[in-house]
Amino acid sequence: MNATYPVALLTLALLAAAGSNAAEKGTPSDQELIASAMRAAPPGVAKDATIVAMDAHGKPRTLRQGKNGFTCMPDNPATPGPDPMCMDKNAWEWVSAYMAHKPPPAGKVGLMYMLEGGTDASNTDPYAEKPTAGNHWIKTGAHVMVVGADAAFYDGYPKNPDPDTSAPYVMWAGTPYEHLMAPVK
Repeated sequence: MNATYPVALLTLALLAAAGSNAAEKGTPSDQELIASAMRAAPPGVAKDATIVAMDAHGKPRTLRQGKNGFTCMPDNPATPGPDPMCMDKNAWEWVSAYMAHKPPPAGKVGLMYMLEGGTDASNTDPYAEKPTAGNHWIKTGAHVMVVGADAAFYDGYPKNPDPDTSAPYVMWAGTPYEHLMAPVK
């Protein structure tokens, strides 16, 4: 899989692929991975979240057990920008479905934090790996995502393929993986 990926949702797979790049950059310690993951969410969420990193085979390795239902992951060194993420249980299930190219679980709204931003992505193609003339590549800053809501929820937000990323908008509109992107400063 390519090291460019949409809105860090491919982090689960790419952290595994990043294992091949770790020797070049030096393997971060578990403490460094935990610190990176904790920057994804507000301190009150991150302090009690489970922290996981992916091993070279794409399997999650728990670095710290949490107690609040959130799971945070560190930045992927194989991507061009910072992209740690933190998600609740429903968002974790949504991301897992996305990664498996399966329908997201019905009736499970999830919340994801990416307070350091995310690697840039296509706003229209959930599986685009690089910019093309027609896939509406966008740049994102710090944001939260609402995933898994009913389609009617997203109807109240702009679905422009070239959105104003400084205001809430729907990413991947019209696909099973549409979700609300809400920028934060």
